Amino acid sequence: MDYLSSLLGSGHKYRKRKQFQTVELKVRMDCDGCELKVRNALSSMKGVQSVDINRKQYKVTVTGYVEPHKVLKKVQSTGKKAEIWPYVPYNLVAHPYAAQTYDKKAPPGYVRNVEVIKLSSQAVRPEDQFTTLFSDDNPNACSIM
Repeated sequence: MDYLSSLLGSGHKYRKRKQFQTVELKVRMDCDGCELKVRNALSSMKGVQSVDINRKQYKVTVTGYVEPHKVLKKVQSTGKKAEIWPYVPYNLVAHPYAAQTYDKKAPPGYVRNVEVIKLSSQAVRPEDQFTTLFSDDNPNACSIM
C-alpha cells in the first residue's frame, strides 16, 4: 500500500516556479562601497542571474527568477533608500512636461511614470481640450493676452 501511494506522489507538494523577470530599482549610492554592498546583497539572493548597477543614474537592474518586492526589501535591508524605478522614457508619455510627470531629478530622456487621470467618466472631446487651454478657469492656461 505504501508503495502505491508513493507512486501517486501524494506526499510531495511542488511550489509554483517564479517567472524570469527584470526588476529595476532606484537606489541612492554615492561611493564604491555603497555599490559593492548593494551588489553583494542582491547577488546572494536565490534566483538572481545578474545585477547591473548604473551609479550615475542611481539605477539597479536585477534579472532572474525573483519577486520585485523581495528584491526591494533586500536592498532596503542594506540601509539604502530604494524604490521601484519610477521613470519611463519621455517619448512614451503624452504630456512629458506636465506638472506630475516632469521631474528635475530624473535621468536625461526620462520622466516620472504617472497614471493618466480622467477628470470624469464622460468622454472628453479634443475640442474641449483646446477650449479649456485658454479658459480663465484653468490655472495653467495660456496667459499671453
